[in-house]
Amino acid sequence: MLNFNIRGENIEVTPAIREHVEKKIEKLERYFTEGANATANVNMKVYNDKQTKVEVTIPMKNLTLRAEERHTDLYAAVDLIVDKLERQIRKYKTRVNRKYREREGVAAFFESVNKANSQANDYASEEDQEFSVVRTKRFDLKPMDEEEAILQMNMLGHAFFVYTDAESDETNIVYKRKDGQYGLIETN
Repeated sequence: MLNFNIRGENIEVTPAIREHVEKKIEKLERYFTEGANATANVNMKVYNDKQTKVEVTIPMKNLTLRAEERHTDLYAAVDLIVDKLERQIRKYKTRVNRKYREREGVAAFFESVNKANSQANDYASEEDQEFSVVRTKRFDLKPMDEEEAILQMNMLGHAFFVYTDAESDETNIVYKRKDGQYGLIETN
């Protein structure tokens, strides 16, 4: 069951907007098993040029779904985001199904999607040669291989992703390089 946290910046979230967002995003529930709980965080912002930006983040135990869209029509942006999230789920589900076929299978994997889990997303800013941490997040590192970590990183739209290597049980980091390739930092 999806819970909703809908916020608007420079826009009032009317009952009609709330109803449209909930109706569209609830369609994603068909991909989850019974009893799966997650919170859909929806942020809407209207810019001076009448462009609307809609962001949806759904953190779950083994996966964080995230998409954003800019459009002149708020309702169209929500529709486009749902399409993006469905593509992410199908892509991830296909990859997981292929990987876990010989093990528990994808159904058992998605049964564990009932607890929300934050992903790493720490930001620091530099001001007059001093550093200050402006945001801190805690998260559990899920065992996975580097290919799955790169997939997670790309789905989140981040430049790096921290994870526990399934084989070595060490904390590793994958990152996107300036040349478009990927890098891996292994720890001891």
